[in-house]
Amino acid sequence: MELRTTFTIDPSKNKITYNDPVMFIGSCFASSIGSQLEMGHIPVLINPAGAVFNPVSVCNTLDTITGGKEFLPEDLHFYDGTWLSFYHYTDFSSEDPSMVLEKINRRSKESLGFLKHARFLFVTFGTARVYKYKATDLIVSNCHKIPASQFESKLLTVNEIVDLWTEQLNRLHLLYPQLQVVFTISPVRHWKDGAHGNQVSKSVLFVAVDELLKHKTTPHYFPAYELVMDDLRDYRFYDDDMLHPSVSAVNYIWEAFAGCYLNNNTINMWREVVKITKALNHRFNTESDLKKKYFAERILKQISDLKAKVPTIDFSREEDHFLKMRKM
Repeated sequence: MELRTTFTIDPSKNKITYNDPVMFIGSCFASSIGSQLEMGHIPVLINPAGAVFNPVSVCNTLDTITGGKEFLPEDLHFYDGTWLSFYHYTDFSSEDPSMVLEKINRRSKESLGFLKHARFLFVTFGTARVYKYKATDLIVSNCHKIPASQFESKLLTVNEIVDLWTEQLNRLHLLYPQLQVVFTISPVRHWKDGAHGNQVSKSVLFVAVDELLKHKTTPHYFPAYELVMDDLRDYRFYDDDMLHPSVSAVNYIWEAFAGCYLNNNTINMWREVVKITKALNHRFNTESDLKKKYFAERILKQISDLKAKVPTIDFSREEDHFLKMRKM
């Protein structure tokens, strides 16, 4: 008896290779899948402004990057001893405003350079609910634990999302005609909206994305939400908060993602690279320097072999680590 509702994901005609830069932007779920590519040293950039959850904030992030916006002191907000940006996640906050601006502008510049050569842009929407800062009417990417009384909550409509993202898709295609946009819906439930509120929000996202898939630029869709909710559908596959997918669930989705967007050669190369990145954390059950040197020699040989196959892979961190180990 089959105790799961499985479904088939059609393989993408366009494949990710080690020569195809990939950007992930959206909720923390985008980070979960993007980090898998990162672990295998496939060129990837994940959430240039930190995690963003709603379609407006994702759009704002792209606009600031493609428009080359330089953030100035007046773009920051000061609260509880910290300078922050309503366009960015808390990782960009600091007690020193110059540090905040330097980090934001450096990251934005790097992201623009990356996006110019990217082949894929994966966009993950988490919620259709937005929060508007009352003092400026700005829809924020993060509330930064500022009192809720200073924000107004609003559920976006399907038409608002479709209109906004139709313009965004047009703009992206004009600037980067080689870019393939892929939408996903995060399986992470926004529980603060309540069970019903979360379902309504996700429903708005689904209908909006379904309309956007008709766009002339032929964006694609990857069913991350369905893999968790319809295929796994069991609390064994959730983290302790019962909201985020567990490590095993993320790995399951990654396997489905790889089967869809990576060809066999890339998957095999990814597996070999991951063995090397994981070797950085290898723990020895002996203090023998000779065994450590032998281990380092073996890994350095593997790195050399992989670089001969794909010279563009950056193993500088791993090489530095194992060269030091070999000299011990």
